[in-house]
Formats: sequence, C-alpha cells, structure tokens
Amino acid sequence: MEAWIFLSVAAAAFQTLRFMLQKRLSMGALSAGGATLARFFYSTPVVGALVLAYLALSGADLPGFSPLFWLYAMIGGLTQILATWCVVALFAERNFAVGITFKKTEVVQTALVGLVVLGDHISAMGLGAILLGLVGVLILSDTPGLEGRWLRRITNRAAFLGLASGAFFAISAVGYRGATLEIASEDPLLRAGITLAVVTLAQTLALGAWLIWREPGQVTRVAGAWRTAVWIGIAGMLGSLFWFTAFTLQNAAYVFAVGQVEVIFSLFASVLFFGEKITRREAAGIALVTLSVIAVVAFR
Repeated sequence: MEAWIFLSVAAAAFQTLRFMLQKRLSMGALSAGGATLARFFYSTPVVGALVLAYLALSGADLPGFSPLFWLYAMIGGLTQILATWCVVALFAERNFAVGITFKKTEVVQTALVGLVVLGDHISAMGLGAILLGLVGVLILSDTPGLEGRWLRRITNRAAFLGLASGAFFAISAVGYRGATLEIASEDPLLRAGITLAVVTLAQTLALGAWLIWREPGQVTRVAGAWRTAVWIGIAGMLGSLFWFTAFTLQNAAYVFAVGQVEVIFSLFASVLFFGEKITRREAAGIALVTLSVIAVVAFR
C-alpha cells in the first residue's frame, strides 16, 4: 500500500483528536475563534523546532522556493482558519460524528478546485467513489427533528457551516499542495515541514491580531487554557504534517477521500467520549462514506 494512504489515515486520526479537544474547549473556556487560535498558537513553536532539528540531523540545506510558494501558502493558511472556525461553530449545531462527516463535502470541492487551479485530474472511477461519499454526506445533512420539506430541512445553519467549511478546506488543501510543489527539494517530509512552519506562524500572528481587536481577552484565555490547548496544538501539528506530506505525493482530492476514515474515528469519539447517540439514518450515511473511501483506494 502506498505511503500517501497511510499518511492520510494517520492525518485523519490526529485531526479527529484535535476536533474533540477543540469541541471541549469551545463549549467552555474559549469562543470558536479562541479554540481555532489554540490549534495554531501551540503548533507554531513545535513545528519550527522540528524543521530545524530535521535540517540539522539530515545535513540538508534549506531549499529554495518560488514566489508562487508564498501566494499558495498564504491562501491556504487563511482559508484553513476560516474552515476551522466554521467546524468549531458547527459543533454547536450537530453531534460530533455528524458534524465531522458534514464537512466532508470538501472532497468533491477539492477535486474541482484542484482541477481548476493545479490541473489535477481524477479518474472516472475515482470520481464515482467520491460522489458515493457525497451521497452519504447528503443523508447526514437531513437534520433530525426539523419539520417541513426535505429541501428546507437541509437548508439550515448546520448545512451552511458544513458546506462553507468544506469549501474553505478544499481551497486550503489545494493551496498547500501548490505550495509544497514550489519548494526545490525531493524530500516530501522537508517540503511539508517548511510549508507547515511558514503557514502556522502566519496563522498565529494573523488570527491573534484579529482576536485582540474583535474579541479582547480571548488570547489570554487561550494562554490560560494551555493544559488542554497544548494538546490541540500537538495533535493539529501532527495531523497537518501528515496531510501536507501526503499532498506532496498525491492529488489532494484523493488524499481527502481516503481521509474520510475520519468519520469512523469521530463515530467512536461521539459515542465513547461525548455520550451522543447515532441514529440508523446517520449510521447509513457514515457507511456510505466509508464505502466511498474503500472504493477510492481500489479504483483511483
């Protein structure tokens, strides 16, 4: 099995852990913006230290990169902030497993953005597998307990946040893949690490400044919640490092398609850690998404 598949699964596992911790913090000490900042604030020093250590131990020189690197990296960083913010806000609307699955419209959107921006193509069978996952997402988008026609029931705040997060994550993934491809190195781990270090530093400074202006006191609360928030940073850093490395090796749409195993991890988290229940309809949607992941690996 190819390395990018293992990297995608590992990235999904760490991302689930990070969202679990962010949900817990956003339900208490921090706002959605504060919980989002925690992910970048505590990742930045760890990523920087790891890149410097890797360069020292490997004896490699810092590689060069084109001006396009900065454009791709900054667009990816900004849209990741917006995507994460939407997901944290989504937790207040739906349960954890469905909330995570709902944002998986990112897979289809990533395929479209990747085709337009980078010329990344996917096979007909791969597209069919991705669309199967989208069917599962649409089943999950039908909010329980809401009266009225089906169309009305899926056009709600949760649907908006889920679709918005998917769109932002799609642009972010393609931006990060573009950035890693602009680094003059054959080492995928080094390319991913440098991109991640640049992006997380920029995200911390930009979002920190925004919160100081718009939500006074949140940055202080992020620092005060370090016992939990530091694990958000570490989990987020590991997840991003695996995502970025996978992006250097494979089309971002395929990477995200395999990353849909996150719904399985989130299902366990939803039941075991948050005491939430999964309905039969939700289980059917999750099963379709899981089948989609298997099909992507088999038929890409």
